Amino acid sequence: MENLALIESFSEFKDDKFIDRVTLMAILEDVFRSALKRKYGDDGNFDIIINPDKGDLEIWRNRVVVADDEVEDDNSEISLTEAQKIEPDYEVGEDVAEEVKLIQLGRRAILALRQNLIAKIHEHDNTNIYKHFKELEGELYTAEVHHVRHRAIILLDDDGNEIIMPKDRQIPSDFFRKGETVRGVIESVELRGNKPNIILSRTSPKFLEQLFFQEIPEVFDGVITIKGVVREPGEKAKVAVDSYDDRIDPVGACVGVKGSRIHGIVRELGNENIDVINFTTNTQLYIARALSPAKITSMEIDEENKKAEVRLHPDEVSKAIGRRGHNIRLAGKLTGYEIDVIREGAEEDVELSEFSDEIESWIIEEFSRVGLDTAKQILEQDIQDLVKRTDLEEETIVEVVNILKSEFED
Repeated sequence: MENLALIESFSEFKDDKFIDRVTLMAILEDVFRSALKRKYGDDGNFDIIINPDKGDLEIWRNRVVVADDEVEDDNSEISLTEAQKIEPDYEVGEDVAEEVKLIQLGRRAILALRQNLIAKIHEHDNTNIYKHFKELEGELYTAEVHHVRHRAIILLDDDGNEIIMPKDRQIPSDFFRKGETVRGVIESVELRGNKPNIILSRTSPKFLEQLFFQEIPEVFDGVITIKGVVREPGEKAKVAVDSYDDRIDPVGACVGVKGSRIHGIVRELGNENIDVINFTTNTQLYIARALSPAKITSMEIDEENKKAEVRLHPDEVSKAIGRRGHNIRLAGKLTGYEIDVIREGAEEDVELSEFSDEIESWIIEEFSRVGLDTAKQILEQDIQDLVKRTDLEEETIVEVVNILKSEFED
């Protein structure tokens, strides 16, 4: 049968979950009409009857009978002699419906027709996959590791859709093997050409937020609302929560007895340290809570420039800054304020930038990155702790400490 290739095409796609019967028939007719236009120049006088369930196909060409010497358009007109070969009693002026066999289009045309059909079905599928995943942006999603590459992990879901998790969307401690299940959030979906590019993320703050929705019933039910989430993936996170029911302690409900509720989330995130704090519209109180576990002595707020100057006892400063500066950076992101820490009784301190003639700028920037901006802030730290917190060599740190000590000795 000359339509065998088309029958195979029908059976290949008619059960596709992303395409309904009406759409499939419309695509099929469009493909056949394109082939007829290429062959005959016009498809307006053709009837196409398709049964995609069985692979049945009929194409009928409709022409008007004219006298033998009056044929002007072979596609829309047929001579009386040719018409009477089909049916002897045809007369001039009558309509002739003649079935067109696929073989008449030519073998190459049939092959091209099948390829065109497959391309249009895939294009339709890709558009629907794109729409499907676009609606899932920001939602939790689970897929299986199909291939591990240097810069990304390729995942497949239960429907065989390809999902990409780039290296920078993986938690630093993540390690997955082929066949393992991975959970994350659909971060973005884009069409590249005709193919959807689906990105899964485990580093997005939205991932942590969605884990709260899944693991904590009060959040899922809307009794507790999440007001803000900030993260430094694999290291530390802060989550601000609130409840409209005064009888419920939102922090206690999220953490659980002895951390029972949040423990599973911490494990999922590679033992990321999660601070859950009570949200408040009181800016000073919100900043103070965000800097927990440090205890603040006093605070000055610059609302116009979104800056906060907080004063602490010297032994509280390291708590406010946190390991590698994580705590103060996350507090700033959560509250939306640039937070400056000032030690009480440290008025005689000297900004590190004042030593730019003796200390290279990149070294000053590295100390600043972890929240150390003044001479005394560095001198109060243990050298080995500075080595761990920064990306500086011990020799460099010792040299800096000696420069700073000499300043205060002078």
